[in-house]
Amino acid sequence: MGGVRSGARQPNWFSDRLEVATIRQISVSTPINFFDTDVVTSDMRRWLERAVIGLNLCPFAKSVHVKGQVHYVVSGATTPQALREELRRELLALRATAPEERDTTLLMAPRCLQEFLDFNDFLDEADAVVAELGLAGELQIASFHPQFQFAGTAPDDISNYTNRAPYPTLHLLREASIDRAVEAFPQAETIFEKNMQTLEELGHEGWSALDLGPSSRVDKKDPHS
Repeated sequence: MGGVRSGARQPNWFSDRLEVATIRQISVSTPINFFDTDVVTSDMRRWLERAVIGLNLCPFAKSVHVKGQVHYVVSGATTPQALREELRRELLALRATAPEERDTTLLMAPRCLQEFLDFNDFLDEADAVVAELGLAGELQIASFHPQFQFAGTAPDDISNYTNRAPYPTLHLLREASIDRAVEAFPQAETIFEKNMQTLEELGHEGWSALDLGPSSRVDKKDPHS
């Protein structure tokens, strides 16, 4: 995969505050009849529990997960434009919801931006939506993708797996929550290095054993066709 943009960003649950690349993804309110949304959500929960929390890739993730403050949205978008509109709605919904009820949102797009370079290019659009809504400094977006690749790495470099998830995903975050998390973890800048060490020790075989890929049931036939 040539020419990954140097801005391919952020390798952990909370954003580029920790001086690592940032990541993102989006979706839309297109009717979702072509895959099982429960399966997509279950796949993402498994990834969160086994990889993000299980490998301690983000020390901040367990708390919001246990409290049920992670909001999962499965997008039916098939185009970047549709995904952009859904991202806009989810950003506004997150701002309007109390943090105690919804601290963060995972917006999964199983039918859109399957190629990482397309997804990576879309991230500028995602940031533009945040700016257009006047939410810069209040909300931000991180991202995950099945083919995630940091600039300057080979596609199979194990370090890329810190940001690999079953589906293209935009992670909508509250700046205030990031600030509190960083204050509670005084050595937050060491997270990235620790994650690299964890993945190097785990290796590709260990990662595969976690069984984090998308379920085959995701592509099941539209029941209304």
